[in-house]
Amino acid sequence: MIASELTSIDWIIFFSFLFLNLLVLLYAHKKSQNDSFLDYILVGRKLTLPLFIGTLVGTWYGGIFGVAEIAYSHGIYNFISQGVFWYITYIIFALFVIPHLKTNQYISIPDYLEQNIGPRSAKVGAWFNLMNIIPIAYAISMAHFCQMIWGGNYYLYLSISVFIISIYSSFGGFKAVVYTDFFQSFIMFTSVIMVCFFSFYQFGTPAILYKQLPSKYFSLTGGNSYSELFLWGFIALSTLVDPNFYQRCFAAKDMQTAKKGILISTCIWIVFDISLTLGAMYAKLRMPELESQTAYFFYAIDLLPTGLKGFFLAGILATILSTLDSYLFLANTTLTYDLQKKKMKKDYISNSILLAFITIIVSFYFNGSVKNVWKTLGSISAGALLFPVMLTLISKERIKDNDFFRSTIMSACVIIIWELLTRFSIINSQIDSLYLGTLCNIVLLSKYFIKTTTKKC
Repeated sequence: MIASELTSIDWIIFFSFLFLNLLVLLYAHKKSQNDSFLDYILVGRKLTLPLFIGTLVGTWYGGIFGVAEIAYSHGIYNFISQGVFWYITYIIFALFVIPHLKTNQYISIPDYLEQNIGPRSAKVGAWFNLMNIIPIAYAISMAHFCQMIWGGNYYLYLSISVFIISIYSSFGGFKAVVYTDFFQSFIMFTSVIMVCFFSFYQFGTPAILYKQLPSKYFSLTGGNSYSELFLWGFIALSTLVDPNFYQRCFAAKDMQTAKKGILISTCIWIVFDISLTLGAMYAKLRMPELESQTAYFFYAIDLLPTGLKGFFLAGILATILSTLDSYLFLANTTLTYDLQKKKMKKDYISNSILLAFITIIVSFYFNGSVKNVWKTLGSISAGALLFPVMLTLISKERIKDNDFFRSTIMSACVIIIWELLTRFSIINSQIDSLYLGTLCNIVLLSKYFIKTTTKKC
C-alpha cells in the first residue's frame, strides 16, 4: 500500500491535480452549455492541432499497468510489441487512411459505412466498435491504481470509479474530454520522463541494465515465441479501425491537421514508450521480486523524492483518466448515435449509466488482466472489421451491404469458435483466431479485392 509512503506534501500535490482537473472539467461544461449536437460530440469540427495532439496522446495510454507489466517481465519486447508495431500503424493511418477519407464530414466509422455501403454494414460496424471501446482494460487499471494506493476492495474501486467517470464524461460532451485530456497528457508525459531521469541519475546509464539483467530482456521476443510477437503486430493494425482515431480526425478543423497531429503524436509516444520501458527495466534490476503488474509503480515511489511521489501518482492517474473518459464518451456516442439514432444530450447521460454497468460486469470476467482484455476483444474487433473497412476505403467498386455484413459476422464467429475450441483444449493449435478471422474476411470479400488490385495494375 503506497499511502503509507507519502508525505503531506505528496498528498497536496496529488489532490491539487484532482482539483485542477475538476476546474478544467467545469470550464468545459460551462463552455458547452449552449452547444449544438455537433459541438457536443465533435466540438463543431474545430479541433486545433495542439488540442488534437493532447487528446490523442492522452487517450492512448490508459492501459499503463499492462504495458509496465510487459516491460518489467520481458524488457525491450515491450517496446517492440507495444511500440514499434503501433508506430508503423499510426504512420500508415496518417499517410494512407486519411487521404482516402477525403473529408471530415462524417460522425463516426458506422456513419462512414452507412454513407458508403449501407445501413446493415453501419449497424454491424457499430456493434463491433462498441465491443472494442467499452473501456474494460482502463476500468481495471483504475481499480489497480486505487488498490495500490489505499488497499481495500478491488471490485469496489472499479465500480465507483467507472460510475463517476461515466457521468462526468457525458456531462460536458467531447469538449470536456478534449480539455481534460490536454491537461492530463502533459502530467502523464512528465511523470514517466521523470522516473527515467531519476533512474539514470541514481543507478547509471542503461548500460548497467545490459550488464546485469538476463539476456532475454534485450531480445526481440523477450522469451516469448515469434508467433506471439507477430500477433501483437497484427493487433496493432486494429488502430486502422479504432474509433478514437476516426473521431478525432472527424473533429479536426481539416484533414491536414489530423495528419500532422498523428505524426507529431507518434513522436511523443516513442519518447513515452522508451522512458516507460527503461523505467520498468530499472525496476526489475532494483526490485526483482515484486509483482510484475505493480512493480514499476512501487519502484517509482521508492525512487522519487518527497513531493515528486505525489506528482508521479497524479501522472499515472492522468494516464488512466484520459483514456477511461475518452473511451466511455465514444462508447456512449456509438450506443446513442450509431445504434439508437438519438441526438439529445439527455440520452447520452442516461446511456452513460448503462455503459457503466456493462463495463463493470465484463471487467469482472477478465479478473484484473489488462493484457487479456487487449488480446481477446482486440482480436474479435480487428478480425471482424479490419479488412472490410480497409477494403471499403481503397475499393474502386462499392461493396454491397449484405456482403460486408455477412463477412464481418462470419469472421467474428470463426474467431469466437476457435477461441472456445482452444481454450477448452478441444483443439491444440498455435494458430491465433485473429488470423483465421481475417482469412475468412479475405475469402468472402475476395472478388472486391481482386477487382481493385486488377484496376490498379
